[in-house]
Amino acid sequence: MTVKTTLSFTDRHHRFLTEKVGQGVFASQSSAVAAALEQMIRDEEERDMALGTLAGEVRSRLQTPRKDYVEGDDAFAAARAQLQTSRKT
Repeated sequence: MTVKTTLSFTDRHHRFLTEKVGQGVFASQSSAVAAALEQMIRDEEERDMALGTLAGEVRSRLQTPRKDYVEGDDAFAAARAQLQTSRKT
């Protein structure tokens, strides 16, 4: 379904849209705006997914018993050692 609406653009945005349509990147200004909106929707979905994953990881780590914690210095030391080993090969 297509809905007609009225949009206002700054001169800069209008020039950009007109240029992209003139270059054949988009068939019309409407299709350019639609593409921008689709990108915004994808960006928001990806952000929501990333935040959900991060929240799940935080919840998981909060359930880790204190005795299983790894000290930061130890974790980084192990990472540094692994990096040094990989550089030698």
